[in-house]
Amino acid sequence: MLFFLLTSLIKILTIAVPLLVAVAYLTLAERKVMGSMQRRKGPNVVGFFGILQPLADGLKLLVKEPVLPSNSNILLFLGAPFMTFLLALISWAVIPFDEGVVLSDLNLGIPYIFAISSLGVYGVIIAGWSSNSKYAFLGALRSTAQMVSYEVSLGLILITVLLCVGSLNLSSIVLAQKYVWFGLPLFPLLVLFFISCLAETNRAPFDLPEAEAELVAGYNVEYSSMGFALFFLGEYANMIFMSVLCAILFLGGWLPPVNIFLFTWIPGAFWLGLKTIFFLFLYIWTRAAFPRYRYDQLMKLGWKVFLPLSLAWVILVAGTLVTFDLLP
Repeated sequence: MLFFLLTSLIKILTIAVPLLVAVAYLTLAERKVMGSMQRRKGPNVVGFFGILQPLADGLKLLVKEPVLPSNSNILLFLGAPFMTFLLALISWAVIPFDEGVVLSDLNLGIPYIFAISSLGVYGVIIAGWSSNSKYAFLGALRSTAQMVSYEVSLGLILITVLLCVGSLNLSSIVLAQKYVWFGLPLFPLLVLFFISCLAETNRAPFDLPEAEAELVAGYNVEYSSMGFALFFLGEYANMIFMSVLCAILFLGGWLPPVNIFLFTWIPGAFWLGLKTIFFLFLYIWTRAAFPRYRYDQLMKLGWKVFLPLSLAWVILVAGTLVTFDLLP
């Protein structure tokens, strides 16, 4: 029993520690890439090429004094960031990094991910409500409405992919793409999925909850020090998670682009990492290139554009598979 607990702990740490390092350096990468897109340097003072900047930022947040707003619900106020961060970590349990390299190879991998991402909404609501601030509450309401709206189209896109595979297991989804990645025949779905991911993770151009002009800073306006840091880590961990999910569902996960010896010799985790970095770059590029949506436009896009489109694709793909007898 003790041995099992120890091995489980080691496995969890081998996922969590690199993830936290990746989150730290994703913030640096974002600032660097956005800097070069806006013809400036980005962070370059702390360490060589600004390489120690994330550590300095983390340390700064760590030593700051946590300020508790008066009349706020202290227990919920302090619990919300932990909840958000914890859920961002838990969702990684079913992600396969290579063939057989997965913490828990659930047959219900996709519903598990969906359940966890739905729970993420609670952290946001609790944070907004317990802060006892109108700005935070309004930010939380917007954020919740946005996440719930785009989860519908995400679900329908996932259904389309599942129709092509016939399994809810993430490893099976990757292995089904041995001959052709789903990103090629289902390219419009990949675009829809990626844009829905942007909205789901509250990233630009859908970062409405954090619209500085009207809401100060969204649901985490009252947070400082470690509470703010945990929200920050949760947001970036979710970004990386969604990028990995895009890679697994549409770009063949750990599979190499071409099945030749030179490529198959390289470990699968490397290919998954490369594809993830590509999607993360798209995240940053979108933020640098596009202005923020208005709130009504955001909702209209979710319900009147994405929902009918993804529904149409489900019907089209299902019809095609049934007609040509290609169902798995």
